[in-house]
Amino acid sequence: MGSLTQNRCRFCQTPFMFSARFRHRSVQNVRWHVDRMRERGLRDVRFITPTALSYGSQDESPNLDAVEELLASCKEGIGPDGRVFFGSFPSEIRPEHVSREALRLVKRYCANNNIIVGAQSGSDRVLDAAKRGHGVEEVMRAARLGIEEGFRINVDMIFGMPGEDQADVDASLSLARELAALGARIHAHTFMPLPGTPWRDAAPGDVDPETIKAVDRLSQQGALYGHWQRQREHATRLAAAAEAYPRPGRSRTLLPLRPSED
Repeated sequence: MGSLTQNRCRFCQTPFMFSARFRHRSVQNVRWHVDRMRERGLRDVRFITPTALSYGSQDESPNLDAVEELLASCKEGIGPDGRVFFGSFPSEIRPEHVSREALRLVKRYCANNNIIVGAQSGSDRVLDAAKRGHGVEEVMRAARLGIEEGFRINVDMIFGMPGEDQADVDASLSLARELAALGARIHAHTFMPLPGTPWRDAAPGDVDPETIKAVDRLSQQGALYGHWQRQREHATRLAAAAEAYPRPGRSRTLLPLRPSED
């Protein structure tokens, strides 16, 4: 697909690898690969995409007819002993795309009983600066709908985002607790400045001791999982390497938290 997307998350490499344009295989192409998988005795079909319900879309709205055509073909191709996974790792769903109709399509054709929803922050200010294209309200709505439809909802969140202040951190922790109370789980990450992204020069994520304690409590309750601690250690090493070997033109100051003009 060649349509320009409006959502170019400033921490994510994917949209900047292909000029922020959707690139989807056709149903026929996917089916050919599924048929070859079945011939080789492979039985699980998964998709790699940061926005699963954008499949076949020419704009920011989901094209559920295209999604159903894809899932139906894959389910037929992999056969009665095979399984199709969609909306679970590594094919998360944007929160504003979640609807009862979409969730029931997944339930009809797919084997996964869990859905990954990308939230990233509980602060609308941080979400705006990151160019996420949705707010906190959409995240809560997606979690409620998913749970009502019988799915286990896992919500991606990133701690230590560029420019976060204490109010933003508190908002993220508040969202995490609200989601946990609904029955969702938090998939926690620590911010990592990735090459090729607008936030590549931002300081690696720093999570203060009180936030660590709060996140640990959620983890002990079974409401949070992920390698955020390991990512935090990697972030510390990244910061040390950046100080020792700064690349030409790199600014060592934290990027300001404001929407980009580009």
